[in-house]
Amino acid sequence: MKIGLLSDTHSYLDDQMLRLLSDRDEIWHAGDFGTAEVSERLRELAPLRGVYGNIDGQDVRKLHPKVARFEVGGLDVLMTHTGGYPGKYHPDVRDIIKANPPGLFITGHSHILKVMTDKNLRNLLHINPGAAGRHGFHQMRTMVRFEVREGQVRDLQVIELGKRA
Repeated sequence: MKIGLLSDTHSYLDDQMLRLLSDRDEIWHAGDFGTAEVSERLRELAPLRGVYGNIDGQDVRKLHPKVARFEVGGLDVLMTHTGGYPGKYHPDVRDIIKANPPGLFITGHSHILKVMTDKNLRNLLHINPGAAGRHGFHQMRTMVRFEVREGQVRDLQVIELGKRA
């Protein structure tokens, strides 16, 4: 299963992003779509899983939950927009993660790309794909692509999309 993961598009998609997502089996968006149109455009490329973020209005919130938990290829995934990091999980998900850790925890919000393991919780993998959009303090727009095989994240690629200007 080939996955394209992005977050914090803030109403922005460009041809490069769409091209990089066009061969994916699924697209996952970790919130701050900006508009429902972004969700609809991504859904045209591949099946979409997403969560709403703090800037998303009711149009996006009607389409996507605040927290999503799902299984893909034997991998248990938990995704939310504002989730924190290993050792500093947001209160909204801290108890969920500690009681029943997923194999992969995805969050957005910070605009800071991070891929790290929480060794205290059965080697939970944490991914924040950074911000793919142009709004925010980040300098470089980023996204992540990977494959899920036999319950594991494989062939992870961090993609720099260019300066946010």
